[in-house]
Amino acid sequence: MLSRFLPPPLPPPQSWYPGHMTQFSRILPTLLARTDVVLELRDARLPLSSLNRNFEGVLNRWRTERVQLSKHAAASSSHAGARVSERIVVFNKRDLVPEWGIELFQKAMAAKFPEQKTMFVSWNRPKDIKAVSGVLVNIARDHPHIPELNVLVVGMPNVGKSTLLNALRDVGIPGPTPKALRTSAQPGLTRALSTRLKLSQDPLVYSFDSPGVMLPFLGRGDKGAERGIKLALIAGIKEGLYDDETLAAYLLYRLNTLDSTVPAYLALLPPGTPPTGDVHEFLGLLARRLGMLRRGGVPDLPRAAGWFVRWWREQGGAASTRRTGWGLDFEWRADAEPSDAAVQAHMEECIERYVAEEAREEEEGGAVSATQERKRVREEKQAKRILRAKARLSTKRAA
Repeated sequence: MLSRFLPPPLPPPQSWYPGHMTQFSRILPTLLARTDVVLELRDARLPLSSLNRNFEGVLNRWRTERVQLSKHAAASSSHAGARVSERIVVFNKRDLVPEWGIELFQKAMAAKFPEQKTMFVSWNRPKDIKAVSGVLVNIARDHPHIPELNVLVVGMPNVGKSTLLNALRDVGIPGPTPKALRTSAQPGLTRALSTRLKLSQDPLVYSFDSPGVMLPFLGRGDKGAERGIKLALIAGIKEGLYDDETLAAYLLYRLNTLDSTVPAYLALLPPGTPPTGDVHEFLGLLARRLGMLRRGGVPDLPRAAGWFVRWWREQGGAASTRRTGWGLDFEWRADAEPSDAAVQAHMEECIERYVAEEAREEEEGGAVSATQERKRVREEKQAKRILRAKARLSTKRAA
C-alpha cells in the first residue's frame, strides 16, 4: 500500500532565473515572427513538470496570428501560400522511462490535447532522430512556396535541446558534420541564441538553439517544493541548490510509491533486503554495498546519496516494471496489474488534475512570488510617475 511510506519533508522551492533567461523571454515573440516550426522539448521523466507554462501564452498567440495572416493572404492573393505554424512537443530521453508507458501516455495526451503533436526521442536512437528529421522535411515539402523552413527549439534547462540539434544535423546533412553546439550534463550552458544551423539541404531546413528557460517562480507550499525537487532530480536546475541527501530521500519515497513490493532500488542492495522508507538506513546499506566507507568503517552517506541520484538519472528511471505509476509525474493505486485501457485512464486523470491545479494556481496568483509581485507593483508606479511627468512637460510646452 502507498500509505506504508510517508513523504519526506521538502525544502522550500529554490529560485534560479538568471538574466539570460529574462532576456530570451523578452525576445521570444520577435523570434517567433520568423519561425515556422517550434520544437518544444520536455524531459520524458517529467512529462508534465518540465512544461514551462510561460511558453503557453506566447506560443498560442503566435499560432493565432499566423492563422490570421494566412487567411488574409489567401483572401488578397490566390498565389499566396499558407503561413506555417507547427508546434511539436518532443519528449526527450525516452530511454530513461519504462517503454510500456510511452504509447499509453501519447494516447492520454491526444485525448486531452487533440491538436498537439507529440514525439518521444532519445539522441542515441537513430530511428528516433530520423523520425524527427523526417517530420521537419515533410513539413518543408508540404509548403514549397517558402524558400526555407525555420525551426526554433525551446524548453526548460537541460532537457537536451543542443544534443538533439547536433543529432539532427548528423542525420540531415550528408557527409561528416562537426559538432555544432556545446553540450553539458549541467543546466545553463547555452546562455544565448545560437547561430542558424542547417538541418537539411534539400529541402532547406534551418534551426536556432535557445537557452533553457526556467519558471521564474516554482510555486508556493508543497506543490512548489515538490516541483523544485523533481527538476533538481533530472538536473534541470542549478547544481548545489539541493543537496544529494535531500534528493535521495525524495527519490527513495517515489520509488517506494511506484512499487512498494519490489521497488527498483532493491537491485542495488544485498539480496534479501526488504523495502525501506528510512533514507539513512537505505544509504547506509548502499554505502556498505559499494564500499563507500570513511575512516573506521563508517558509511559515507553523502557520497552514497550522490551515487543513488546519478544511478536514477542514468538508468534507474527505466527500471520500474509495475504499472502503478510512470516517471515522476504519474502514480495511481492499483490492487492488481492494470490493463492498457486502465493505465491510459489513470494517465488522463493525472493530466486533467495537473492542468486544473495549474489553472487554479495561476488564478490565485501562486505562479508569482511575493517578491515578483512587489517588483511588478513598483514598476507600475514608476511607469505612472513617468507618464505624469511627461504630461506636465507637454502642458508647459503648450503654454
